[in-house]
Amino acid sequence: MQTASKKEVKAWAMYDWANSVYNLVITSTIFPAYFESMTGDGNDNTSNDIVHLFGREFVNTSLYNYALATAFLVVAFLSPLLSSIADFKGNKKSFLRFFMTLGSISCSILFFYNQTNLLLGLTCMILACIGFWSSLVFYNSFLPEIAAPKDRDKISARGFAYGYIGSVLLQIICFVFLMMNDKFGISKGFAAQLSFLLVGIWWFGFGNYSLNRLPNSLPAGEGNQNNFLTNGYKELRKVWNQLIHLPILKRFLCAFFFYNMGVQTVMLAATLYGKSELAIPTENLIIAILIIQLIAIPGAFSVAKLSSRIGNLNALMVCVIIWIVACIAGFQIPKHGINQFYLLATIVGFVMGGIQALSRSTYSKLMPETKDTVSFFSFYDVTEKIAIVIGMFSFGYITEITGSQRNSVLALISFFTLGLLLLWFTKNAEKKIRI
Repeated sequence: MQTASKKEVKAWAMYDWANSVYNLVITSTIFPAYFESMTGDGNDNTSNDIVHLFGREFVNTSLYNYALATAFLVVAFLSPLLSSIADFKGNKKSFLRFFMTLGSISCSILFFYNQTNLLLGLTCMILACIGFWSSLVFYNSFLPEIAAPKDRDKISARGFAYGYIGSVLLQIICFVFLMMNDKFGISKGFAAQLSFLLVGIWWFGFGNYSLNRLPNSLPAGEGNQNNFLTNGYKELRKVWNQLIHLPILKRFLCAFFFYNMGVQTVMLAATLYGKSELAIPTENLIIAILIIQLIAIPGAFSVAKLSSRIGNLNALMVCVIIWIVACIAGFQIPKHGINQFYLLATIVGFVMGGIQALSRSTYSKLMPETKDTVSFFSFYDVTEKIAIVIGMFSFGYITEITGSQRNSVLALISFFTLGLLLLWFTKNAEKKIRI
């Protein structure tokens, strides 16, 4: 196949520009800090604050982790069925538009979240997460349709780069409102709430720009198209039967399951770890996350270039080793260690975008030639989501039983180590493979 036109490639990458603001503002910077301030006691010397919900006491950071784990569990169960239907009907753009709308509206409603309505905040946080990650199933599945195998690493990295640039631009705007709130005549809390509204508007606006320019997909199904549920499960079973005969792909998915468990948990829990465990001020946390985003842009392209020299699997192993070093460093950072936190952000930023972009393109290369791209990527997506559920639940549970998030960070090393070993086995399973 040939790579699609520049217009379509740009349209695909622009969806990363649109939705990555959720990942930065809601997942990584302002919302976690805002949530901690809404549920905390305001004392930086207190590592764990308690909140009450559904007749039970929760450590506030653990409740946050459990809520995200719930959202990812829903996505894991929904995406295989929905993606199979989308493949069968050829309407993946409709599903992408639905989840984009769900996510963007949920972010906008967070504007009304404060100390008096914890349940509203958690509900919108869960729905926004479902919208974001469910939409990525359909977004990722466009990659093998618009890019030839030789261009997928580069185009995948371009998507992440667009996302980093777009999200940083909006983050800077939100940062101005937070840091100069007095000049605008608003409180810091209102500035944070305004940021959530801006995320929803940005995501919805640029998301529609992207979708209106992406090509329509062709239906992959045949026969009776009325019974969506039956056809959907048939498509899933067909993909599973193909996976049984693709040992290299199966081994890679196992490796991805474990190292991605560590990657996503670090990304989702880092801000609360810095805020609650290390007592890093919100302003410094936002600066650290901005460092990650800016470093991630050259990092994504550097890892893609490295993969062209030593192969995808070798490059992924290098990234995982760096992640292990980062976890050890994160465990050892002292309280109020702002400069050390900045250094760690630089390290994480360099490999964060690279390992995600390379994992996605590696999987697309290992896939067989098929029209059922969404169904294949749903397996990739489910693997990712179940890994996140286990990672986030483990992080929150270890924090609750040990009283420290440092032990949770240390436990992530085991996930990365297992992923590294399985990547090694994947590489050695077929000596001739070089992707």
